[in-house]
Amino acid sequence: MGATTITPSIRSYDPDQLSAAAAEQIARNIAEVIAERGTCRLGLAGGGTPRPVYQTLAGRPLADQLAWDRLHLYWGDERCVPPDHESSNYRMVSAALLDRVSVPRHNIHRIEGERSPDDAARAYIDVLGDQPLDILLLGMGGDGHTASLFPDTADLSHTGPRVIATKSPVPPHDRVSLAMRAINEAGAVYLLVSGAGKADRLAQVFGQIESGAPVLPAARVQPSSGRLFWLVDSQAAKSIAGRSSTDRPSPTKGATS
Repeated sequence: MGATTITPSIRSYDPDQLSAAAAEQIARNIAEVIAERGTCRLGLAGGGTPRPVYQTLAGRPLADQLAWDRLHLYWGDERCVPPDHESSNYRMVSAALLDRVSVPRHNIHRIEGERSPDDAARAYIDVLGDQPLDILLLGMGGDGHTASLFPDTADLSHTGPRVIATKSPVPPHDRVSLAMRAINEAGAVYLLVSGAGKADRLAQVFGQIESGAPVLPAARVQPSSGRLFWLVDSQAAKSIAGRSSTDRPSPTKGATS
């Protein structure tokens, strides 16, 4: 795999600027896709780091700049709970974004977490279809997982179904996730990471990427488009400072110097 491993773009920001910077870049990418294709298929991440990004997208001025009726929204993973459950990724995205903007209901394609994991995964394969996502947002857990693909997930291959049932080491244990195949088919992937608690794991992930032998799920995110963007805060980035692929935009853009 070393011959095909791509070096990601890494951008590090002050913790209080990460969400705004990420939202601006994602909004710009969405607008570019819509201008080129007429619609945009956007995959959404769960977790704490993306929430303020969604809130920023739903606020002014970005909300006024996006053609929400041309966006089709999908989920990168879901906990197997009802959509109104406090652990539901759909509920989090609804509160942070969907309840605040005018996305047509038929453009919202959630994973039905109230079903059994296998049934929900099979159903979402049909919902997702064969067309790759244009843009996919992901996060990284402290163990190096992304979406609901964990270090001990059996199927991290690039073949097989695009959506799979998985088990999380923490509750809710039953999950449904895009498989690595679907992740790496996306036109552009943004990985959002924040917090000092993830610094050592992030350094391990980049060490695996640089060695050409990625093992952890987050390290195996290698979109065939080559468009892989890690947007991290300075606390998470403290152990990767000085890497040649790390870009710190000018302080006027909110990045660390």
